[in-house]
Amino acid sequence: MLLGSTARSARNRLRPLAAAAALALTLLAAPAAATPETASARTPGTTHTVPLQGVARDAPAGEGRTIAAIPRTPTRAFSLAGISWDDPAADPRLVVTLRTKSQGKWGSWRTIRTTGDRLADTARRGASEPLWMGRSDAVQARVGLLSGDVPRGLRLELVDPGVASVDGKVRPRGAGSRPAIVSRAAWGADESLREADFKYTDTVKVVFVHHTADSNTYSCADSPAVLRSIYRYHVKTNGWSDIGYNFLVDRCGTIFEGRAGGVDKAVRGAHTLGFNTDSMGVAAIGTYTDTAPPAALLEGLTRVIAWKLGMYGRNPLGQDQLTSGDSASRFAAGTNVRFNVVSGHRDAFVTECPGQSLYDNLPRLRRGAAKALGT
Repeated sequence: MLLGSTARSARNRLRPLAAAAALALTLLAAPAAATPETASARTPGTTHTVPLQGVARDAPAGEGRTIAAIPRTPTRAFSLAGISWDDPAADPRLVVTLRTKSQGKWGSWRTIRTTGDRLADTARRGASEPLWMGRSDAVQARVGLLSGDVPRGLRLELVDPGVASVDGKVRPRGAGSRPAIVSRAAWGADESLREADFKYTDTVKVVFVHHTADSNTYSCADSPAVLRSIYRYHVKTNGWSDIGYNFLVDRCGTIFEGRAGGVDKAVRGAHTLGFNTDSMGVAAIGTYTDTAPPAALLEGLTRVIAWKLGMYGRNPLGQDQLTSGDSASRFAAGTNVRFNVVSGHRDAFVTECPGQSLYDNLPRLRRGAAKALGT
């Protein structure tokens, strides 16, 4: 018995190393994607996944214990990364530390945390928030388990947004009191990815403000590529019907159309678990936990919030009632909840989103929207 136990223990210790070796061979064999210099005017985006198998499940528990590691490994080109697992209802406590190589240089280490921050009512896989890394061709990573069990089907998701003929030529369009909005066509959305049918709600009572928990250092010229990456991640990784948010705003204040179905309609999104009905979700691209949101970003959020609430006669300074549709939110299914008409994601779900710095600016958004509407 002792000899058999020792052998099993040795095999378990070797599994992560074998997984890393297999991973390196898989990624090295992958064909390289076209570079921006050689790509055609429009190159479709892709998603490739890196299985993280061979985890020693009987390894001793401990804060941040390593369950998988990826050495410095060449990959096909990608710009956004995330981590996913089989069970969308699972709530793994993982921390992923990774860095990527771009133009021959390794970047700084970045962190992705999984906190059970579910946005949609339905999904095919569980996943972390996506993280924009910029165009990269190699990755190095470590996956740590903070507590609980190792989720099955754990894999790294690497997304290439492709190259679109509209890149660098974004032309927002506005009419009357409608703010200038970059259409899906203008940011290069591949409409073959999403489901064909649109879902609508009766009205918009509440706007939920989010942040994408993404990079703050992206170039605004890259915003269309960031949008395409998030869109592909939401559809191909999470298994949603479309991008989750109704609108997104970059740090330069540019407003982008999110979920398809018509910017002037009450499109049902996948942004706030349990409260996607009769609400709208708008996301600030970036992470605004400690970083103050730029004035241009706040102005863009104010414009789109005011316009959308004005369409339905809502007072940005007021409150309204929604009914919880999922007990995994802060409130049991069927509970009637009064929200501020302009609320943060954290008001409906246990999450840091939209980040403390942005959340502290919600009163500013409410006042600005009320002023724009003459309320």
